[in-house]
Amino acid sequence: MDLATVIGMILAFAAVVGGILLNSGLKVFFNLPGLLIVVGGTVGAMLIRHKMADVLASFTFLMRAVIVKTQDPAKVIGQLIEMATIARKDGILGLEKFRSDNPFLQVAINHCVDGADPEFLESVLTKELSYMAQRHARGISVWEGVAEIAPAFGLMGTLVGLVQMLASASDPSAVGPGMAVAVLTILYGMLIAHGIAIPICTKLATYSKEEQMVRQVIIDGMIGIQKGVSPRLLHEALQAALPPAERGAMP
Repeated sequence: MDLATVIGMILAFAAVVGGILLNSGLKVFFNLPGLLIVVGGTVGAMLIRHKMADVLASFTFLMRAVIVKTQDPAKVIGQLIEMATIARKDGILGLEKFRSDNPFLQVAINHCVDGADPEFLESVLTKELSYMAQRHARGISVWEGVAEIAPAFGLMGTLVGLVQMLASASDPSAVGPGMAVAVLTILYGMLIAHGIAIPICTKLATYSKEEQMVRQVIIDGMIGIQKGVSPRLLHEALQAALPPAERGAMP
């Protein structure tokens, strides 16, 4: 679980709610018509803008920002060097019993054991990396759309509220509800965009880049193993993916 995401979301909403409670109650800031305009309008626009499957998948994708299985590049590099040592002693078939908890690496191992040549292996793994990046981009684009459209529907709700307020100008009791819609829809739109969608987009993009980097390390490592690169040289080459402070000598 990514504690930074959880703590950040709690802190952001606690700050807003706390600021509200210091001067008034939450009931004043709840407006059902405003919520319907912003939330309903945003969801509807997303369904028009994207395929149904992508919209539904975006909610699953959202959970990756909270419940994420982090990948340790140093651990993956260690496994690749261990495999390079085995392959150097026993050949590629010596990797048949090697098991990794990284599914992408395990697929690469299976291809090697099944006799895939370096060119074919690189082509297959690179395509899978590309397809994964495309899936991630589609999921992120939905939340980017939410960040773009929610404030627009907030503004639209403001116009609706102003029209209602002006139409009821002769009735003082009707001015308040219209003003509430006009003001609160902007708040809802900004809260959805800047409190949820934009931070989630940034976090998901970061995780996507990290996963792509780890997979590229796996591709480079497996090709090096197939080509018979020595474990020491391979270790030095793969460590380029790590920050300088995390690099170390080969065990």
